[in-house]
Amino acid sequence: MTDTRAQSGEHGQPVVLITGAAGSVGTSLAAALRPAYRVVGMDVSEPEDGADGIEIDLTSDASVERAMREFRERYGNRIASVVHLAAYFDFSGEYKPLYDQVNIEGTRRLLRALRGLEVEQFVYSGTMLVHEATEPGGRIDEAAPIRPRWAYPQSKAAAEQVVAEEHGGIPYVLLHLAGLYDDRTAVPTLAQQIARIYERNIQAHLYAGDPRAGQSMIHREDMIDAFRRSIDRRAELPEASTILVGEPEAMSYEALQDALGGLIHGEEWATRRVPGPLAKAGAWLQGAAEPVVPDAIDRGKKPFIRPFMIEISSDHYALDIARARDLLGWAPQHRIADTLPRLVEALKRDPAGWYEANGVTPPPWLETAEEEGGRVEILRRCAEAEFRRDHQRYLWGPFAIAGLGAWLIASPPTFGEVEAAMAASDVASGVALLALGLLSLSWRLAPLRWFTALVGIWVMFAPLVFWTGNAAVYLNATLVGALVTVLAVALPPAPGISPVAARAGPTVPPGWDYSPSDWSQRLPIIVLAVVGLIMARYMAAYQLGHVDSVWEPFFAGTGGKNGTETIITSEVSEAWPVPDAGLGALVYLLEIITGLVGSRNRWRTMPWVVVAFGFMIVPLGVVSITFIVIQPIVIGTWCTLCLIGAAAMLLQIPYSLDELLATGQFLRRRKRAGKSLLHVFFAGDTDEDAGAPDRGRDEFERGPVQVLRDTVGGNVNAPWTLLACIAIGLWLMLTRLSVGAEGAMANADHLIGSLVITVAVIALAEVARPVRLLNIGFGVALLIVPFVYDAPAPSLWSSLVCGAALIVLSLPRGPIRQRYGDWNRLLV
Repeated sequence: MTDTRAQSGEHGQPVVLITGAAGSVGTSLAAALRPAYRVVGMDVSEPEDGADGIEIDLTSDASVERAMREFRERYGNRIASVVHLAAYFDFSGEYKPLYDQVNIEGTRRLLRALRGLEVEQFVYSGTMLVHEATEPGGRIDEAAPIRPRWAYPQSKAAAEQVVAEEHGGIPYVLLHLAGLYDDRTAVPTLAQQIARIYERNIQAHLYAGDPRAGQSMIHREDMIDAFRRSIDRRAELPEASTILVGEPEAMSYEALQDALGGLIHGEEWATRRVPGPLAKAGAWLQGAAEPVVPDAIDRGKKPFIRPFMIEISSDHYALDIARARDLLGWAPQHRIADTLPRLVEALKRDPAGWYEANGVTPPPWLETAEEEGGRVEILRRCAEAEFRRDHQRYLWGPFAIAGLGAWLIASPPTFGEVEAAMAASDVASGVALLALGLLSLSWRLAPLRWFTALVGIWVMFAPLVFWTGNAAVYLNATLVGALVTVLAVALPPAPGISPVAARAGPTVPPGWDYSPSDWSQRLPIIVLAVVGLIMARYMAAYQLGHVDSVWEPFFAGTGGKNGTETIITSEVSEAWPVPDAGLGALVYLLEIITGLVGSRNRWRTMPWVVVAFGFMIVPLGVVSITFIVIQPIVIGTWCTLCLIGAAAMLLQIPYSLDELLATGQFLRRRKRAGKSLLHVFFAGDTDEDAGAPDRGRDEFERGPVQVLRDTVGGNVNAPWTLLACIAIGLWLMLTRLSVGAEGAMANADHLIGSLVITVAVIALAEVARPVRLLNIGFGVALLIVPFVYDAPAPSLWSSLVCGAALIVLSLPRGPIRQRYGDWNRLLV
């Protein structure tokens, strides 16, 4: 029945005023009411479609008064119903000032301004969340206590108190609405739940509350029907009414998970309960990392799950809608369980559009897939199918990790005398590896492999931390830790790579002639790292007391020790809290492992691995070489094994620079394309496909001579000018023997010679060829140093000739045989 007491406008239709009319609900409600009412919308901006509308800012007294004055001038004094939808909403859980300014004081301003008009009804759009929640199996009705748990419903409850105080005789209805959904969109909690499952986010398998708990929902059409019935029956309703509106049954979180897992992925979805404190800590840490979260970088949006949501995760809202039936003759015509298939179908049909419509930040790989041709769902399914196939093919890896964990648990009694701390570490690490290996048998838990790798690294590091005196324990930890780490990170499929990076993009970087991630490019580094590992492990055994002496063919030491023994027991070495040779061995071992990780396009699929690989080689390599340089100056002798290890480390640098360059260029291109740099760094991405044609998956099918040429060469070549610079550096390091240099002059020659060799070797890499120009500066230094230290004639002439030669030899660039994109123009 429609009351016609408030008549105005064309055809004598009653006027309905809607605040927040430009919003989603306001637009739908206006469209539903227009056949029977003249609808006037109020919002922060006037409507653009020519509909009746007035601009209003509820936080301003002047704006509200001006809006009401304009309303009277255009539509008269009589209003059938005012539907107050306008409100501020924020899911951070924090109480923001706008809650007071818009929801509470804005409602107060509106009601006071309405006193000058003849208003038959005021309808307030509230929420069922103002009520105290019940337990699973229970229901709430309008008599349930008003005890909202977080900021938004608290502001709505306060606004309802304002309605009761300020209505000024206007009959009012407080509609306590359930969570809104329709065939394409849903309330944020449900939309985020759908997105997490679609993306297979690890959080989609975890829940901190009672999984039997749920919240009542309401379809958009049913909500609009409830508003329309409230307005139509305004003459029949009590002066003050509170009505719960929603589907009486609340679909539990567990039921939603199961249904969504089946609809989206065609499988049963496993959900595990997480202790509340642990979940809150995780949510807090994620929120604390907002400045470096991809969403925060790209869009200013924060992670969705917040600590306050953990606290309310067991709240249950099933409704008793008897009053809605009695007063409005209303009952829902839809059920969320029946609509889920349409919601999921809308997601699969247009993923990017669905994310935008629901206000959910899409994963970067989805945005990239849209740009690459829009085959989002096909790409996701193909990438997932390939991931599952590879996981099944390499299931022996997790089994092997579990077996190694069991071996580690049994190790302490097997190896006899073991320090208590070391034994405890082995047992604890073994238990962790056993559990992680078995859990990693599930492809859904593949990210646990990274935690397994961390345990493996600790196993290798523990003997150094506890200074174990048992050689068997040290060897066992090295072998077990290395095997675990390799099995965790080097076996396919690599977890965490985005579907776009896995399924689309070139193997050869744009503008390049080859892939710097080819196995032939990594093999020299791995071989050199093995050499360094052998040297370092041998010296670490002496530092830990496993052997009584170390081989040293050339250099004498002090205190009855040879040169190597003197060096590795010096104050410089013992300043470290762990054996420095053992630490060097661990770095070499990690170089070998990271050298084995990833495919031939890892420069774009696993940038973080390339950067970690390069970090261990370049800056750490330069530091270790510096320690070698200062040995004769600070300690007074040499170490043959240290020199071999330093040479191996130095030679790795030129072989690693091209892959670092390709990764840096790739990250720059993705940043210019508007991508999240952090996400691309850890998950990879596609790239411009403009490189040289890929020469095939198996590069070792070529002839052995070609493979050897690419392995030794690649981006490294040796112009005679650089070889001559290296020879000059060696001469300078030996001037104590060749020209009898002494004291400060000998030390200067040694230091400059070491630096000349380092620069020349790095410049062997074509991508680092300009580095050779640094040797011009060292040449100039050689022209000056003999006069500063008043060197004798042999040292003087040696320094002057070497300095002049360095300057001349450093000027020619030498051949550049490969293309490196836009980097070639910088290779002066």
